[in-house]
Amino acid sequence: MRVADILIPAATTGRTASTGERSSAALPTSRARLRYTIVVSILSVLAVGFAFGLLAWDNPMPVGSDGFWLIAKMRATNVVVMLIVAFCQAMATVAFQTVTNNRILTPSIMGFESLYISVQTTTMYLFGIAGIIAIQGIFQFSVQIVIMVGLAMALYGWLLSGRFGNLQITLLVGIVIGGGLGAVSTFMQRLLTPSEFDVLTAKLFGNVSNANPDYFPVAIPLCLLAGAALWMRSRRLNVMALGPDAARSLGVDHRRELLITLFFVAVLMATSTSLVGPMTFLGFLVATLAYQFADTHDHRRVFPVAILTGFVVLAGAYFVMKNIFYAQGAVSIIIELVGGLVFLIVILRKGRL
Repeated sequence: MRVADILIPAATTGRTASTGERSSAALPTSRARLRYTIVVSILSVLAVGFAFGLLAWDNPMPVGSDGFWLIAKMRATNVVVMLIVAFCQAMATVAFQTVTNNRILTPSIMGFESLYISVQTTTMYLFGIAGIIAIQGIFQFSVQIVIMVGLAMALYGWLLSGRFGNLQITLLVGIVIGGGLGAVSTFMQRLLTPSEFDVLTAKLFGNVSNANPDYFPVAIPLCLLAGAALWMRSRRLNVMALGPDAARSLGVDHRRELLITLFFVAVLMATSTSLVGPMTFLGFLVATLAYQFADTHDHRRVFPVAILTGFVVLAGAYFVMKNIFYAQGAVSIIIELVGGLVFLIVILRKGRL
């Protein structure tokens, strides 16, 4: 038996010196446990409230009638999309920041979404509007996810397993490649006709309305499988958060765990981006808030808070913008603006990446 198999479970439970009661090391005091319970309860109530509000607010039919549920069912597609996006962005960002030991870098900043933009732009540039229409459908959706995951893992696998394998080099190369793909995409966009550019812009603009419910049979199982895998590896992620040297000293194969985690992160990010388009700072905003709300290092407690926070942010912003300001299309703009400001504030406070 490895040291990690002994120490990781042991690190999650213990006894308080004063009372002798069994308690969680992640939430060592009754006050911490009460605070966590209150936070989860508040987020759950807000999530349910916003979800019901999106289904029932301004619904012209009486509550409970067949017409009411018919309209609610049509609106439920957007709620499911928000849940999928919040789940993917939250779990992927928290796991990615853990294995990279950096709470500023996110998969989006590393170029995952630049890959989506380059695929869409290249298709439009080579095949025109007919090409964009041709890549719609479950098969094309699945192929796009496979391409994005394959390219991401080829990059990270090559960099991390090479003779000069280094996480810092990987991060730097990822940022450079993301910027390079963005520059190439911008160049090709300038060569498109106005009508092609308009169609492409609608695809590249992160919007819940972009999602096609026909993709749910592929997107939902992928999210659940990748999320369940990260959840089951929560204790190993707790050890990975201590750093490479500490993880190895506890018997964890750091490189292997890093590649496995990055694979599931790539699956989640590819699914979310392919479904609704790029949302660069959503994951960063959600993860940053989740760390503050959960106030614990235990991923089994951070993950649920991050998912709930992501759904509350998305559903709340969509509800307010749609029903108060009548500008639901501006939801992603507001989220990107707030997320970008939070990103700058965190960088200025830390003084480094």
